[in-house]
Amino acid sequence: MIAVEGISKRFGDYTALDDVSIEVPDGSLTALLGPSGSGKSTLLRIIGGLESPDSGRVLIHGEDATSVPPQRREIGFVFQHYAAFKHMTVRDNVAFGLTIRKQPKVQIAERVDELLRIVGLAGYAKRYPNQLSGGQRQRMALARALAVEPRVLLLDEPFGALDAKVRAELREWLRRLHDEVHVTTLLVTHDQEEAMSIADHIAVMDNARIEQFGSPRELYDEPSNPFVMGFLGPVSQLGDRLVRPHDIALGAQSEDGALEAMVSRVIHLGFEVRVELMLTTGEAVTAQITRTEADELELGVGDIVWLRSAGSTALRAERAVAPERANDEPLRAAEA
Repeated sequence: MIAVEGISKRFGDYTALDDVSIEVPDGSLTALLGPSGSGKSTLLRIIGGLESPDSGRVLIHGEDATSVPPQRREIGFVFQHYAAFKHMTVRDNVAFGLTIRKQPKVQIAERVDELLRIVGLAGYAKRYPNQLSGGQRQRMALARALAVEPRVLLLDEPFGALDAKVRAELREWLRRLHDEVHVTTLLVTHDQEEAMSIADHIAVMDNARIEQFGSPRELYDEPSNPFVMGFLGPVSQLGDRLVRPHDIALGAQSEDGALEAMVSRVIHLGFEVRVELMLTTGEAVTAQITRTEADELELGVGDIVWLRSAGSTALRAERAVAPERANDEPLRAAEA
């Protein structure tokens, strides 16, 4: 288990982390999710020993690792930009950590063969990094990180430099890999779909703090505040309430508590239909309904309908869902 207790970190006048505490369950795949500048990469680097906190401590499997050098924390790192040794084959890249630890050659060979099989690169052992695709190089980087049998695996936006199709394929592969090797894994990402689809637990971060920690379903169904609700999926505002578009019911007749709106656009998305509406106050609202519901209502641009919240997830709109940042430069510097 990874335990972070009261961690704070400043870079000059900028606060990157403000009294952050979190426990990452042993053997889990946990995502640190948040916008740029939220502090997620800084937190990961402090856990890995690449940054020192101003206050607080880091415990790994019950041992205080706050002052322990990175190389002694038994942690594997994978970053967005894979630092492959270009003059080495895939096999030699994966074996590097074991080689410098002077492991027996037979043991190294067996471990490398096993990892190349697990990551799907068994047939690429003799190739060089420049002969691999971006996705294959990232799988090689993961195999190299796992070769030394780390107690913890830290992944900092590992698929951020890849195109959308490859990224989707690799995140599914990462989940299967984790289920096979069971190493405690912490993944930094700003991609909500990535976190929701593969993580056991998610810590949503913003403004140097953890806003909420829980399972993907808990966070989606029971968000603690408007920021979490808005960051994990689309929201619409009905009066003083934030609701999910799929939790908005449309009716042709007025009823108690319903709001009048005019249909401004109807977008058919296969079995779902997205309806863009305008309230009498001038506010835009989006509802998502089934094709059957849309056919029954016979919706057309300019039609008047009545809206009400029909779901269990609704929050009072107390603050902006996704706060704008006036100056992103120090945030990018802190996340570097």
